[in-house]
Amino acid sequence: MTELTETSAGDRIGFDRYGPASSLVPGVVFIAGAGPSRATDATTTETARLVGERGVRAVVYDRLGRGDSQAEGDLTLERELAAVAAAIDAVGGSAMLVGHSSGCSIALAAVDAGLPVTALALWEAPFWQFEGGAAAFERDFLRHLDAGDLEAAQVEYMRDMPPEFLEQARAMPEWPQIAAGSRTYRADARSLAWMEEVEPAARCGGITMPVLTMVGAQTFPGMTETAERLAAAIPGATFRVMPGAWHDWEPAPMADALVTLAATA
Repeated sequence: MTELTETSAGDRIGFDRYGPASSLVPGVVFIAGAGPSRATDATTTETARLVGERGVRAVVYDRLGRGDSQAEGDLTLERELAAVAAAIDAVGGSAMLVGHSSGCSIALAAVDAGLPVTALALWEAPFWQFEGGAAAFERDFLRHLDAGDLEAAQVEYMRDMPPEFLEQARAMPEWPQIAAGSRTYRADARSLAWMEEVEPAARCGGITMPVLTMVGAQTFPGMTETAERLAAAIPGATFRVMPGAWHDWEPAPMADALVTLAATA
C-alpha cells in the first residue's frame, strides 16, 4: 500500500514499506537510478518484499517527479537527498542504502551529507565511463533540460549507453513519456559529476561503514572495472559478482546479500 510523507524541502514522496514494524537490524532504502518508478520496477519491489520476509524493514520510494512523488520546479540533488532522508525516517531513522546505477552516486552523496546511513550496497555504478568526463556530460544534459527540450535531454542522457538502447526507446509508443521523465534526472547528472570532481580515494576514502559493490554476471563494458575501482577506494569494501544480467539483479540472491550486509552494520 502506498504511503506518503513530506520531506524537509517540502516535497511529498510516495513509498512502499516492507517487513516487520520494528527490528534490531537497520532498515534498507532502495534508490533508483534514472528512469524507474515503483510501478515500473518489479525487480526492486520483489527484492524489498523478500528483504522484509527475512525480518529486515525495507522502503522503496518514488524518486522526485516520478509516480507518487510528483514535484515541480528544478529537482535538484539537495531536494533528492531530502527525499532520501525522509525514506530513511520511514524505515526507522537509520538505514542501509541500495543504489542502482546513478542511484549509487546519490547514495554516496547522502553519506557525504551526513545522513544516518549504516551501510551501502552499490549495483553497477556508472562512474568514470563518460566520454569527456561526467562534468561535460552534466553540462550538455543541463543545456537541453534548462532550455525545456526534454526529448533532447533524454537523448543526451543516453549518449554513452549502447546505441540500440536509444533506438529501441525511440521506437516505443511510450517514448514521449520516457522523454518527459528526463526532468527527473537533474540529481543523477549532478551526483555523477560530483563523484568525478576529485579522485576516488579522496571522495570515498573516509567511508568507514560496510560497503558492497556489485555487478551482474552478464554486464556492460566498464561496469566491472568501475565496481572494482570503487571497492578499492573504500576501506574494507567488498566487490562481488552477483546473479543478474544487463544492469538488473535477481531478487532472491540480492535479498540474501542485503540482509547479510545489513546485519553487519
